[in-house]
Amino acid sequence: MDAGERWIDFAGGVPRPRGLDVRWIHGSPSAKHNTDPDVQVHAYDEHTYVLRQNMAVDYEAPFLFLMFGNARAVLIDTGATESAEFFPLRRVVDELVEGWLARNPRDAYPLLVLHTHPHGDHIAGDAQFTDRPGTTVVDADPATAWKYFGFDANPDAEARVDLGGRVLDCLATPGHHSAAVTFYDPWTGFLLTGDTVYPGRLYIEDWPAFARTIDRLIDFCERRTVSHVLGCHIEMTRRPGVDYPVRTTYQPDEPPLQMTTGHLRALRAAITEIGDRPGRRAFADFILCPVDAHHRE
Repeated sequence: MDAGERWIDFAGGVPRPRGLDVRWIHGSPSAKHNTDPDVQVHAYDEHTYVLRQNMAVDYEAPFLFLMFGNARAVLIDTGATESAEFFPLRRVVDELVEGWLARNPRDAYPLLVLHTHPHGDHIAGDAQFTDRPGTTVVDADPATAWKYFGFDANPDAEARVDLGGRVLDCLATPGHHSAAVTFYDPWTGFLLTGDTVYPGRLYIEDWPAFARTIDRLIDFCERRTVSHVLGCHIEMTRRPGVDYPVRTTYQPDEPPLQMTTGHLRALRAAITEIGDRPGRRAFADFILCPVDAHHRE
């Protein structure tokens, strides 16, 4: 860093957990008259933002994560819509970066774009960033992403992405998708699980791999302080075991996005209960949905 640039201590050793009592945008009774912002922005702290896409733009309404370090920022996932007109993700990210740099001046400040996995509702906005100056977009396809993290040589390795004092731990976590990645941020204690764990329908293309992944996450969390387990969707209602129908665009009775390490253990117990003959089963906070690798509801 240049002289005069403020170094932020992200490595204090203890996560700085905060509550996540957020009323997320959740659609409107009439999508035609939707008044939600195209992108909801929640500042978890001054260096961490959670974004949600408008449900009227795409029913998946995925969550995205923007995190700032001393040397660069990372955006994890880019949403379900390519068009900047309907989903102005780059504009929103640029405004957040500009605001952060106004408070923390830097002469050069790159942006890294990573993904939890390569399904379309997590990578559609990539094109908005391909010509952005100082930006590296790492494709989510297995060959590119796993080579970037070093998982092609050793899928059991724990990779690290250094943002400048803020170092993310990255794990290969296949099951939902063969290229799925989970991120852990020691600064906040966030465990970002993509579509592997979230309050909704957990689509599983590889049942044995999914079971191994949940075991690995439980073991990982025993060695870390985890404040929130954060996936990329909300599909459940607040009624135990009851989800919103696929393609729902109005979800007024959503549970919180955040889950806990206790949910990981509950998920492992559910896998054990089902055994080696997987089928769709609803549990209180999630639904297990084993599917063919080429089919998703």
